Amino acid sequence: MIKKLLVSIVVVCVGVVAHAQQSREEIQRQQQNLQKEIADLNNTYNEIKKNKKQSLSQLALVQRKINAREELLKNLNRDVRQIDDNIYLTTLEINRMKRELDTLKENYAKSLVFAYKNRSNYDYLNFIFSATSFNDAFKRVAYLKSYRQFRETQADNIVKTQTVLQQKAGILANSKVEKSSAIKEQGKQLEVLEEDKKEKDRVVQDLKDRETDIAAEIKTREKTRQKLSQALQAVIRREKEEAQRRAIELAKKQKEEEDRKKREADAAKAAAAKNNNSTAGTSPAKAQPPATSNPVSGNSDEPVKTGVVNTNASNRKYDPLESTTEGLTLSLNFENNKGRLPWPADAGVVIIPYGTYTIPGTKLKGVSDGIVIALPVGANIKAVADGEVTAVTDIGGQQVVILIHGKYFTTYSNLSTVNVSKGQKVKPGTVLGKAAEGSNGEGQLTFMVSNDRTNYNPETWLRRK
Repeated sequence: MIKKLLVSIVVVCVGVVAHAQQSREEIQRQQQNLQKEIADLNNTYNEIKKNKKQSLSQLALVQRKINAREELLKNLNRDVRQIDDNIYLTTLEINRMKRELDTLKENYAKSLVFAYKNRSNYDYLNFIFSATSFNDAFKRVAYLKSYRQFRETQADNIVKTQTVLQQKAGILANSKVEKSSAIKEQGKQLEVLEEDKKEKDRVVQDLKDRETDIAAEIKTREKTRQKLSQALQAVIRREKEEAQRRAIELAKKQKEEEDRKKREADAAKAAAAKNNNSTAGTSPAKAQPPATSNPVSGNSDEPVKTGVVNTNASNRKYDPLESTTEGLTLSLNFENNKGRLPWPADAGVVIIPYGTYTIPGTKLKGVSDGIVIALPVGANIKAVADGEVTAVTDIGGQQVVILIHGKYFTTYSNLSTVNVSKGQKVKPGTVLGKAAEGSNGEGQLTFMVSNDRTNYNPETWLRRK
């Protein structure tokens, strides 16, 4: 019973240590990712900072650095707590093993004393020959042999316990060194965090001093936003009308084909009846109308849902843009990848979020139908999903590409060059064009996700960076 209990305790301790080690590895991996992100943000910030005019890009980057560094500090705190837990568990294990070692030494000493007192060969032989029978003598010989083996096992256990104890002491020392290193890193990151917050205050103050210029920028953005919204709605309206026209045309063809087949069937039946009448001399039985599939509505003004084979369509609200298998498949693929779509550019930071935004330090507000991403001028802009180019246009001097994904649309605005044309099929990663310069010298991209008259927050559709 005691042996089973000891085995259970060892298994539990091993499991706890293994889990703790796994958690530490995950924490350290997160630290490495956060440190890499901070390094990338610093590089991007230094490039943008070359522009003497403080911009929303600088503010967004500083805020991203602050958020990443605060997350790194939380991670370091978790690391320190994990190390403390390891130190506590290791200390408990060392104390337990010390008590076990003391017990082993005490028992071994007692066995040595007993062996010393009974070291005479005469006593050994006397113990054997005083047995009452041969079986009893045999058992006494086996007992003496096992007792000798027991003493050897005791000595071996003492040596093994001392070795494990030394290893635990080494682990404890390493844990203390790791804790000291983590605490130093905490202090370093706290100092840099304070510097980042001071830098943010400086950028906010500069933006406040440029309130008049920024107000003019917001006004220009609002005009561009309205023009882009009108253009997008015109594209969506055109696509819906075209989808309805194709659906009605297809339904009409299906109706004509059904009518043709019915006429042919009626003619065949009439010919067969006439032939039977002439040969048998009896009047033909009344022809029964042929069995047909469900008729398509004869009202040409109503859109007809055709070609849909996906079973998920039965629970969906009808949309003309999903009236074909291709359109429905594109919609479902787009929806199923929500939160996992790739970003439209390999590098960049969101400087204007979706919806209503404010300029820190000022009373200025603006509205954005998508997100504005600051990125290097000339960076490749890529499609985020399977689709088709439905429009390539110029709005306020900005090149714009609009893609259709079933009933969804993605818009890529402020391109300097365009690599695709209307009607072209695209895949995720297809290069649509290159980013143009924004109002403050750095590259900018306005990215939108829409559906009919609804604009969505693109960051909920894109994978987390």
